[in-house]
Amino acid sequence: MGTLLTATPGQTIGPFYGYALPFERGNELVPPGVPGSIRFHGLVTDGAGEPVPDVMLEIWQADGDGTTPRSSGSLHRDGWTFTGWGRVSTDDEGRYSFTTVEPGPTDPGRAPFIAITVFGRGLLNRLFTRAYVPGPDLLDEPLLAGLPEDRRQTLIAERDAHGLRFDIRLQGENETVFLRFSAGE
Repeated sequence: MGTLLTATPGQTIGPFYGYALPFERGNELVPPGVPGSIRFHGLVTDGAGEPVPDVMLEIWQADGDGTTPRSSGSLHRDGWTFTGWGRVSTDDEGRYSFTTVEPGPTDPGRAPFIAITVFGRGLLNRLFTRAYVPGPDLLDEPLLAGLPEDRRQTLIAERDAHGLRFDIRLQGENETVFLRFSAGE
């Protein structure tokens, strides 16, 4: 049997996102201009409502048919393979943007969503949330149904002329609902 080790913070110094983590076209789950492509974008703000310029976001999602990609090689963008994963940093105004497709539901009757992980200064561990695609299936979505009505809207993206907008509020009034996963999940 191995020795049980005490958990430590996810980040002890740094983070150094600009050094090793960004990669070419990391924000392009599909190339811009591909038929069916959308822009998934938003603004990350702190508890005072100020933009946060040094956050890194990762997303995972199903394709338009609701199929979750299982192939490796998501760091190597070839211009046509949808890998369902992307990474981007916020700009100086706290904005982020991905080029992707609108996800389909992964199970019948379930609402489609984009899973998001937030990494940033002052966060000892990453934060997890979801951006649900607006639509009729939201009424029956178990995660949303389990939240107080006034908190649900923080997990629902808004449609705009380019695709989907999802703003993330790290704390304070209208803080985005963040999810917690048990060890081993």
